[in-house]
Amino acid sequence: MLSEQEYNPPKAHKALFFSTLAFTTCFAVWTIFSIIGVKIKQELGLSDTQFGLLVATPILTGSISRIFLGIWTERMGGRLVFTVLMLTTAVAVYLLSTVRTYELFLLAALGVGLAGGSFIVGVAYISEWYDKGHQGTALGVFGAGNVGAAVTNFAAPFLVVAFGWESTAQIYAGVLVAIAVLFWLLTENDPRRTREQQSGGGAVPLKQQLAPLKNLQVWRFSLYYFFVFGAFVALASWLPRYYVGAYDMTLEQAGMLAALYTAPASVFRAFGGWLSDRFGARRVMYWTYSVSLICLFILSYPETSYVVRGIEGPIEFAIVVPVYLFVMLTVTLGFMMSLGKAAVYKHIPVYYPDHVGSVGGLVGMIGGLGGFVLPITFGAMNDLIGVWTSCFMLLFAIVLVSFLWMHGAIVRMENRRHPELREGDQARYLPEIQPDYGREADTSAPSKRHRSHPEATDSPAHAN
Repeated sequence: MLSEQEYNPPKAHKALFFSTLAFTTCFAVWTIFSIIGVKIKQELGLSDTQFGLLVATPILTGSISRIFLGIWTERMGGRLVFTVLMLTTAVAVYLLSTVRTYELFLLAALGVGLAGGSFIVGVAYISEWYDKGHQGTALGVFGAGNVGAAVTNFAAPFLVVAFGWESTAQIYAGVLVAIAVLFWLLTENDPRRTREQQSGGGAVPLKQQLAPLKNLQVWRFSLYYFFVFGAFVALASWLPRYYVGAYDMTLEQAGMLAALYTAPASVFRAFGGWLSDRFGARRVMYWTYSVSLICLFILSYPETSYVVRGIEGPIEFAIVVPVYLFVMLTVTLGFMMSLGKAAVYKHIPVYYPDHVGSVGGLVGMIGGLGGFVLPITFGAMNDLIGVWTSCFMLLFAIVLVSFLWMHGAIVRMENRRHPELREGDQARYLPEIQPDYGREADTSAPSKRHRSHPEATDSPAHAN
């Protein structure tokens, strides 16, 4: 992380532009199975279980690889890792057009999944170019590369119709190679990597890189991301089925309404980064969880019929969430998730400026696994409970636990640091990130400096 004096906007913005371009391309590749997967299923005669495993494999490997890619980025620099990652993934994408057996398709899908791990590489690389006052906005802009999924949804069907799915995979591979070459030629090593090369210093020992992962705080951040990213990915794939089953819509109608939910994830993530810089990441997380709880509570209520014994006979009425309200609530939920995704990753370089790769990799891995596990859980709950809204009941419970854990941790941290503040005053404010990064367990003597407002001074959000 750079200081305000070291921050170089032109170089930082150039790194951000090409990183966002690379991530957008990688995300488009990561979701390619949503289009060509149907054709592969038809050609191989796959069962639904085999097809589900094939489609889920890139999501799984893209999630698990994040922690390793994050560590490698810290050790070798984001410019090198990002370039090698794109070239390796391009080979796997090209192989899709040459293999003919299910087992080899699974092997190729493992390689395609590496594209999903590009997120943490970009986060670690971009974080080194910006100071605290601009990191949130920069990471939010980078995260808007999720729009790559929309690029695939719009462009890939036309390519499949015009050239076939095999040629579509080859075109994707060629584009990825071109972006990798451009990225290598037009970007520079990040400032920290440059300093290490000039000083002749070696890479940080692996044990030191992994040390922060023992902190409970890191796993709390992971739970935040399990909802704001993992649940988002899960609902993006689950909502079309929900609309068809719960509201008896056609697949075309369901797809259009589900797209209204996914749109905010890309468009407003940059806005979430700006809000995190302007008002503080912790406050944005409070907003995210508060609004999400309200939305999920309403969405969780199943369609219910009542019969009341009235004076002149039975009175019947029903409580149901109409389609227009359901769409409004899911769009709002998607919007708040996009803000929360930016806010979570604003925390990481502030608390762990020297371990963005390893900590961010773990957080991203847990979030990605949510996108893999939750759809399976949604289906199981439908089978066990027999209620369509059971998926939102589960998400409500996850958000409630996360919210209570977050607030409890914040209150305990502030009590340790500033016991002179009255408990009543503390409850009135949402204390922002503190400057002693990550040392929530520090029980040393608190500052004797009086603060009438916990957010008034020490907040990085107010440093710009």
